[in-house]
Amino acid sequence: MRRYLGVLASVAALYAMSWAQAPTPAQTPAPAQTPASAQTPAAQPPASAPEPAEIPAPPGATRRLAAQYPRFELFGGGTYAEAGLFNAGHWAGLYGWDASLGLNAASWLGFIVEGGQYFGTSKIPTGTQAPFPSCSGTPSFCPTTSPTFGVQTKEYNVLFGAQFSRRKYERWTPFGEILYGHQGTRGQASAVGTVFTEIGTGRALVAGGGADFKINPRFALRFKADYFQTATDFALLGKQKQDNFRFSAGIVIRSVHKKKRTLEDENQAEP
Repeated sequence: MRRYLGVLASVAALYAMSWAQAPTPAQTPAPAQTPASAQTPAAQPPASAPEPAEIPAPPGATRRLAAQYPRFELFGGGTYAEAGLFNAGHWAGLYGWDASLGLNAASWLGFIVEGGQYFGTSKIPTGTQAPFPSCSGTPSFCPTTSPTFGVQTKEYNVLFGAQFSRRKYERWTPFGEILYGHQGTRGQASAVGTVFTEIGTGRALVAGGGADFKINPRFALRFKADYFQTATDFALLGKQKQDNFRFSAGIVIRSVHKKKRTLEDENQAEP
């Protein structure tokens, strides 16, 4: 009996010792902390989109601006003509005016309608005085001056044609022109208290050129010189050709072409 009690006591002691050494329930280990250097960075607001770089103007931009041209040009000025309108062998200095309206179809091509008038005194030899009647004719015209007599001269012309311009330079615009149309000449002379008037008409041809000097986009000065050929038909002289020359200077009024602004112009205007 004592042997059984001893065994039982030994078992109880062993059980008590094993219970005392049994570990407490395992705790869930705390998650390992990620090093600060490895932490995910806080979300940053999206960066604003970079502004587009300024687009430089293409090399041809200046040339395109220079290529702009007025649609309409109105010219008016004074004219001096060296003319022999009566085929008398004497040149007359005639003063007058010249005006034209031009429509430009391209930077180099324009179409013109022009009008002008010249006044002065021409000289015709006494004795061979056509287009005026001779002293022995009927009616008789016997001037009292010699070797020439004076004729009050008026000449007008209405012409149409083309103008060719070279719009390459900032200030100067050279051009050439050729015109064709109608002209008339009126001569009036006195002899022995009688006034005689002779009128002739015919064609006219102008070929020449000049240059415009730009004052501002709307105004320019024009200088030009032309060969001015007339073919006047007088009753007593018949139809003959006259070679004349004229020189004109005046003001040009231009229409201003407003160019639409583009992105390229906007970028070019930025400092």
